[in-house]
Amino acid sequence: MNIRAFMQSRRRKYGLIFAVWTLVMIVEGAQFYASQFVENHPIPLGLAFRRSCEEWYPWVFLTLGILWVAGRLSLERMGLKRWFFLHLATSVVVSLIYLSIHAWFLSGQKSVMDGSIFEFRAVFRKLVLFYCNVPLVIYWVIVIGHQGWHYYQRSRERELQASALATELVRTRLEVLRMQLNPHFLFNTLHAISALIHEQPDDADRIVARLSELLRVSLEQTDAQEVPLRQELAFLERYLEIEHTRFQDRLAVEMEVETGLDDVLVPSLILQPLVENAIRHGIEPREDTGRVKVSARRLDGMLELKVSDNGPGLPETEVALCREGVGLSNTRSRLAHLYGAKHQLELTPAAGGGLEVKLLIPCRTEVPECQPKVVIVSPAEAQWKAAGKSDCAGGQVGR
Repeated sequence: MNIRAFMQSRRRKYGLIFAVWTLVMIVEGAQFYASQFVENHPIPLGLAFRRSCEEWYPWVFLTLGILWVAGRLSLERMGLKRWFFLHLATSVVVSLIYLSIHAWFLSGQKSVMDGSIFEFRAVFRKLVLFYCNVPLVIYWVIVIGHQGWHYYQRSRERELQASALATELVRTRLEVLRMQLNPHFLFNTLHAISALIHEQPDDADRIVARLSELLRVSLEQTDAQEVPLRQELAFLERYLEIEHTRFQDRLAVEMEVETGLDDVLVPSLILQPLVENAIRHGIEPREDTGRVKVSARRLDGMLELKVSDNGPGLPETEVALCREGVGLSNTRSRLAHLYGAKHQLELTPAAGGGLEVKLLIPCRTEVPECQPKVVIVSPAEAQWKAAGKSDCAGGQVGR
């Protein structure tokens, strides 16, 4: 907190204390004036409020002192027993100080009852005997109120800290889950490069170039948990260029994206591991051409993403194992952190053979300001735009 903010905070505190005791003074002065009028001892209104000021305004300064003492003698710094007895002693001292001030104000003035002149010692003695409970109660109300406010502030600070830690923990977990997928893809790509580098060096160079682009994009998206669907599809296009170099004519990719979904947010790098699994289980075991289909559409206020293949499929026992694999387990954990219960992730046998992964997430387009916007334009996307078509237009793209 800078000096200006600190001074403003002190002014607010002083102003609040002054306002509270002014209100008490006004109420007490009005009550004193009315009571004297009812008892047939009317007094001037100014005298009633002057006596009320002399009685209550000393508490403005005493309250500041009590708050200072309460901050030094806090319950957290000492045990309850020590805290109680120290404040008990302090309350007696403060009460005597207040009664002395009150007696000093009254000394030399006339009594409104019989007109006698107040003498300091006599007034002080009567105040100690008949009025000492009032300053004691006021002291303890201030101390307990200060302690309660202190506990409330500490509780709020702990809640804010816990919330910040929870947010940071979720962000860290999401990063860990996402980064666990990258090495798997990287190792597969490096293996493909090693297989091509001697027999097909041009293809190996092409894969290296595409791999460097993908790694650059992955690093640029470190803080972005969600990206527009068009950006995710552009990243997927570059990944598929690498896989197409590996499998040549054995891989055909079909994309079917409903119009108007360009800006819908999806978890970053969510499709690549799903497509990679489809290629591994549906394309690698085949000797002829295999097909991978990626589709996106709106469904009852949700965004439905599907990745399917026409491979040989898997027995139900192996499908269950795939559901618990690293790729789908991490994807499921990311979705749970991002959307809570508002998502679905299913792995089922596809119609006509192969496997199908269906993903349902909220269909939303708001981009948080804290997420960087990284725009990727794939060669295919550039061709579509040049042809005057939407990059998410419905249709099929064979590869």
